[in-house]
Amino acid sequence: MLDRRGGIKVKKWQQHVNTWLTNHLKLPSDVLLELPRITTIGHFHAYVENHRGLMLFSDQEVRLKLVNGSLVIKGNDLVIKTLLPEEILIEGKISGIDFAPQS
Repeated sequence: MLDRRGGIKVKKWQQHVNTWLTNHLKLPSDVLLELPRITTIGHFHAYVENHRGLMLFSDQEVRLKLVNGSLVIKGNDLVIKTLLPEEILIEGKISGIDFAPQS
């Protein structure tokens, strides 16, 4: 199966190059590898950077799209305080944060 960038081989090569750059040039891995950066303050605030969009929202669950899967934040009384194209601030009683692989 080919993607828009010319195929699976190109994407794998790009990941390999980004990993090498991260390891050898000491560049931030979250930026080059398109990983989410998650900052929590206690169990009341979660700030997520580098997400690819909001997939699901309820007062008990927030699901964010990532490059390689999704991020699931569970809790009670969850509210979105800030939503930007690649950043989100969630407040409430956070009980768990899990990564779900791409299916």
